[in-house]
Amino acid sequence: MSEIYHTTVTKAGAGAEDFLSERMFVTFGPEAPASLVEFCFIVDVKPVTGDIKAGQTLTIDGNAYPITAVGDVAKRNLNSLGHVTIAFDGATAPKMEGNIHIEVTDNPPAPEVGSQFSIEEP
Repeated sequence: MSEIYHTTVTKAGAGAEDFLSERMFVTFGPEAPASLVEFCFIVDVKPVTGDIKAGQTLTIDGNAYPITAVGDVAKRNLNSLGHVTIAFDGATAPKMEGNIHIEVTDNPPAPEVGSQFSIEEP
């Protein structure tokens, strides 16, 4: 597999974990708007070196999840803002332009400070 994106969670807003029960979480870089920081996992802003698409894998702390759909602005938002919403619903069409959808069966993601995220091509 070839890695096209890698980042680390550096901070978690007080309400960031609240979205996990809704089968999603949100990331943002350190320049996140003050009104959103509370609800986000703050990550290092790193470049995405290829297109993000269904069929790739999102790995969080060693747990691999198939990517099932990607919104039109997900790559741009990650590159410029570190921002994306990861939805664990296995949708085959993006529900929002900044979403990445993943298939989760047994072990849902539970990011925390220090968590490592990567996206790999097959």
